[in-house]
Amino acid sequence: MAIWKLGTKPEPVHLTGLDQESTLEKALKADLSIIDPDLMLLATQVQTDHGKRIDLLAMDRQGDLVILELKRSMTPREVVTQTLDYAAWVKTLSAEQVEEIYRDAHQGMELRAGYADAFGTPDQYPDAINVRQRMIIVASALDAITERIVAYLSEFSVPVNAVFFRAFKQGDTEYLARTWLIDPNTAEQRAESKTEPGAVKAPWNGVDYYVSFGEDRWRHWEDARRYGFVSAGKGKWYSNSLKSLQPGDRISVHIPQQGYVGVGEVTSSAAPARDARLTVGGQVTAFRELTFQADTLHDLDDDDQCEWVVGVKWLEQLPVSQAFWEKGLFANQNSACKLRSAVTLTALQKKFPAAFSAGD
Repeated sequence: MAIWKLGTKPEPVHLTGLDQESTLEKALKADLSIIDPDLMLLATQVQTDHGKRIDLLAMDRQGDLVILELKRSMTPREVVTQTLDYAAWVKTLSAEQVEEIYRDAHQGMELRAGYADAFGTPDQYPDAINVRQRMIIVASALDAITERIVAYLSEFSVPVNAVFFRAFKQGDTEYLARTWLIDPNTAEQRAESKTEPGAVKAPWNGVDYYVSFGEDRWRHWEDARRYGFVSAGKGKWYSNSLKSLQPGDRISVHIPQQGYVGVGEVTSSAAPARDARLTVGGQVTAFRELTFQADTLHDLDDDDQCEWVVGVKWLEQLPVSQAFWEKGLFANQNSACKLRSAVTLTALQKKFPAAFSAGD
């Protein structure tokens, strides 16, 4: 990989090797968001019952545990086998044991308090801890054998992925670049397709989708209500899942840390902000010609970073101040996914009756 800083004359940014995995481990301890903004660190060097130590053990917003293993100098067989062995042990941990691991690593702090600090949602603490597990192998590079093994396991719904970090340096400033072996959305969707022993996967009705609308400086719910759209951007991880939405699909929109704010029918499939067109006031209008409260028109020429926009006809919607939430409702970090939760659909039908009766 070669990188240049653009200016009057392109200036090369020199690649530096991560000679010591401890450098990368230190960065991850300081900020796990470089892998996933929805991860909190539980502990490092977690002792298993088999005499081994997990490099980093994390938990996501849904209460599922994530094993992060640094490759170091292990062979392909060692790194994959060891990571799977760790996951098998983590799966046996009760919620009380997970809480104890966190307390021991954080000077007696309770996991619930740490969760509130990490995610800012003290009222949405997961109902269940460690229902599912994920594995992430972290490396500056992987050999072809390890890549093939990880890709093969993922195709068969094993929740494993690999992430690569490379360091770059210009003058006294160092940069860290991240790439995934498998797109995280794809890996998660494959893992969700796996049925736990004895469990029955909830059927999908073929119509309803869940959409997470991450309200921040890049997008504002009032803009989406006014013009009829949902969007996601600042990375393919966030925008790619929107591409599963097609005209005629019904979406229920959730704002993280707030609740559900609307139900609508998709009118146009995902398009980058520079190309998207919406029907506003009966007129087809280019998205980029509209005026927004948020900085929605960012990175217009970068398909990976720009907003991807889906047109929506709102059937019912609410301001953020009236967002609807009840304990036990479905919430997910994906920008879009199939909504299978019968509990959530029943609650939404009661809250937005006109939206769910439309077309029946």
